Amino acid sequence: MKPIFLSLLVFTIFSCKAQEKQNDIVLQPEVVNYTYETLASDIAIPWGMTWLPDGSMLVTEKSGIIYHVKNKTKTEITNVPKVVARGQGGLLDIAVHPNYAQNGWIYITYSSNEGLEKGANTQLIRAKLEGTSLRQIQTVYKASPNTTLGHHFGSRIAFDNEGFVCFTVGDRGNHPENPQNVTRDGGKVYRLHDDGKIPADNPFVGQKGAKEAVFSFGHRNPQGMTKHPVSGKIWTHEHGPQGGDEINVVKKGANYGWPVITYGIDYDGTIISDQTQKEGMEQPLYYWVPSIAPSGMTFVTGDVYPNWNGHLLVGSLVFQYLELVKLDGEKVIGRQKIGTDIGRLRDVKQGPDGYIYMAVEGNGIIKIIPKG
Repeated sequence: MKPIFLSLLVFTIFSCKAQEKQNDIVLQPEVVNYTYETLASDIAIPWGMTWLPDGSMLVTEKSGIIYHVKNKTKTEITNVPKVVARGQGGLLDIAVHPNYAQNGWIYITYSSNEGLEKGANTQLIRAKLEGTSLRQIQTVYKASPNTTLGHHFGSRIAFDNEGFVCFTVGDRGNHPENPQNVTRDGGKVYRLHDDGKIPADNPFVGQKGAKEAVFSFGHRNPQGMTKHPVSGKIWTHEHGPQGGDEINVVKKGANYGWPVITYGIDYDGTIISDQTQKEGMEQPLYYWVPSIAPSGMTFVTGDVYPNWNGHLLVGSLVFQYLELVKLDGEKVIGRQKIGTDIGRLRDVKQGPDGYIYMAVEGNGIIKIIPKG
């Protein structure tokens, strides 16, 4: 039997097994009741975006550029830290502090070579924008050790209702060791005071050798993170291997299982684990088989999109669409395709004006405008 055929057979059998354990929710086709407006074009890989109080945007481009977008004009921000733009690494997410109007802090994650080892790992910094330049740059957290592997950096940023900054770091390709070990960085969700200090109530504070910034562990490569607008809980999604992308609600000290449990298989068709559940490990709120390669996520609120209100939007890199994940509380009850063939959708956010904005590779920043 040819290896490729065997891999497909194994994946099909495993996928069917996984699908039997979840409500098989069919992806509904797109209903085109909106148009698009391009706000910033010709951005190779727009990775993250956020808004300033005047309604203008800051957009990260993976190679190491931050654009200030205002009135459909892009201006490059200077004094951006050097990034290691290799593989999945580069300039990643960006977010403004909830009290930005008072303190001016901007938070950025990127693949950094800071440290003694060769290679890079994910770093969270904060800085202030003075004119068109980043100033007062401070390291908030730097994951270690560096590695020359070019994948699974994470990384998204969100602030919770208590003012803590939360962010993700992928397992950096070392899934036998990093995700399940709280003494090692990687495969984690982190929670810090906005200046980088460790919160006293973090779950592993005082545990010998533990990375005390860790809030939850057992993650693979989370590239979506957002705060629920009602409960205030932090939600994430993460890339599975071949199959098994997940949506999770982050809980203090919880273990999300990777790679001990998974609904996916390895890319060569081999089984990573024959377990999908285990005591003491969290089940995902939802998982995709096959993988959609999720990136970016946002809850929809307000009345601009009445049929989307209260639901979740997730970008798909591999299938190049935006997915509306319909919710009843913390249960997924439906899925609908939006923006069919829009391109590799790297990020999606709801802006302060209530409109949805998409960051699409090779295109730029696109606004969704409802018809009528």
